[in-house]
Amino acid sequence: MPFNPFTLQQAIQDFQSARQRAAMQEILAKLTGKTSQLISYDEVAEKLRLRVRVERGLQHIPVEAIVGSVGRYADFTRTFLPRRSEDEDRWARVRAAYLEEDMGLPPIEVYQVGEVYFVIDGNHRVSIARQDGNPTIEAHVIEVQTPIPLTADVQPDDLIIKAEYAEFLETTRITDLRPNVDLTVTVPGQYEKLAEQICAQECALEKNDSSEKSFEEAVTAWYDNVYIPLAETIRDRGILQWFPNRTITDLYLWISENRSALEKELGWEIQSDNAVTDLILERSTRAEPGNWRRARTVSRYTDRLFMDILIPMGGNQESWDALDQAILVTQREGAKLLGLHVVDSKEKITGERALAVQGRFDERCAQAGVNGKLLIEAGDINARIRERAIMTDLIVLKVEHPPLGGLSTLRSPFRDIITKSSRPVLAVPGEARELKRALLAYDGSLLAKEALFVAAYLAEMWGTELTVFTALQGTNVAAETQDEVRRYLEIHEVEAEYVLRKEDKRSALLRAMQEHPVDLVIMGGYGKSVLREVMIGSTLDTMLQKSVTPIFICR
Repeated sequence: MPFNPFTLQQAIQDFQSARQRAAMQEILAKLTGKTSQLISYDEVAEKLRLRVRVERGLQHIPVEAIVGSVGRYADFTRTFLPRRSEDEDRWARVRAAYLEEDMGLPPIEVYQVGEVYFVIDGNHRVSIARQDGNPTIEAHVIEVQTPIPLTADVQPDDLIIKAEYAEFLETTRITDLRPNVDLTVTVPGQYEKLAEQICAQECALEKNDSSEKSFEEAVTAWYDNVYIPLAETIRDRGILQWFPNRTITDLYLWISENRSALEKELGWEIQSDNAVTDLILERSTRAEPGNWRRARTVSRYTDRLFMDILIPMGGNQESWDALDQAILVTQREGAKLLGLHVVDSKEKITGERALAVQGRFDERCAQAGVNGKLLIEAGDINARIRERAIMTDLIVLKVEHPPLGGLSTLRSPFRDIITKSSRPVLAVPGEARELKRALLAYDGSLLAKEALFVAAYLAEMWGTELTVFTALQGTNVAAETQDEVRRYLEIHEVEAEYVLRKEDKRSALLRAMQEHPVDLVIMGGYGKSVLREVMIGSTLDTMLQKSVTPIFICR
């Protein structure tokens, strides 16, 4: 049937307009580095090893989800604009047929792979529907099944990664062993690294069990015991928000690789996945109150809270008292003790005094039966403590020069560690204590909630007897504040004694410690009001100056 001349002329003009837009898209693609070309189905089928096909019948499919073609992927841009001038006649005739209402267009034929479609027959019809802004088009659909997720934003360059993923899934059969697994990455060459980890897991299983293990056992052991714990840490801590366009598996591999480098640099074995994820956060955002608790909520119920403990060693008698305290905590937690001795020059690292500290540290750890290692470094003491603290869960620190109040407080090295380190501090003013009875200073603040988290853990896991203290005078604290503690401790089946005083909290806290003998005080660190600390002092400064009892300082 001949077309109306006016209709055909309009169709030719539409083609020429579409060709101009196609030329512009190709220029922009070169500038942005992204291809404007359709994806070849044959290339996808080869790379993703597509085999199984299922007829899905006639459907209305989204036009924007059509990303490629079986045979004519070079003839159209990614948005199905025509790229070849010699296509004018055919394109215009299909367009004219589309414009004349009495000539309906037959459905197209497509392969469906994941969430995207590839045209088998009907490329020109798709081109015209796309330029007219039609949201859907009728199609005969043949689904080609694949475990690899393909979405409408897929780029040809992504196929390298998709192909590696397909090979990894076929080799490991991990989707059969652990359904709904998602190990997508954004960088080529990563699945080879995952495969190496699985092989290492297989060797480790055979070494520990002295029997040959199947590859499937190694895959599930790697996934359950190596990948999942770290992946859940990444997810639970919301680390992906700091790394847009990356996946959990991307960060898992980054952490796995950097853990080895960090252990080599530190000379320490890093046990906790939190330690390495904290390094990421430390580089991308400031540590805020609550981060430490949120990061350890899972391990608090499934493992131990303090797996790596940092103990700065000055070599004087006071630091050995602090080591005794750190050893007691290490023994209770089954942790690793990480000593740090800082000297003021590189020459002194191998000096007589440093080596003497090393020998005595090793001897004390061996006598106590704890896993301890001392690192000797040159540099600024506080800076080194803060750097190494990121890799641990707790700092045990001897109280030698506590903040004295006034402006001198702001220059206190002890205060500097408390405020700038991202870890809680166990301050040791005197001899080591068993930590059998603890007093929690609670005022309902964010830092007090951190302290409550630790207090409940010690009471539940260590059997530490707990007294909850709240002062009302000179504060905005209401008596009902302790109700929050009661509810929290009841959930954890922890009993406590409650003390409420209508007097200044600094003097009342010291008096409560005398009336209720304890060998540990648990409290929050410095608040936000530096001016208040300078003008009238802080409860923490008072405790550091006057207490002979260890103080667990939360931040």
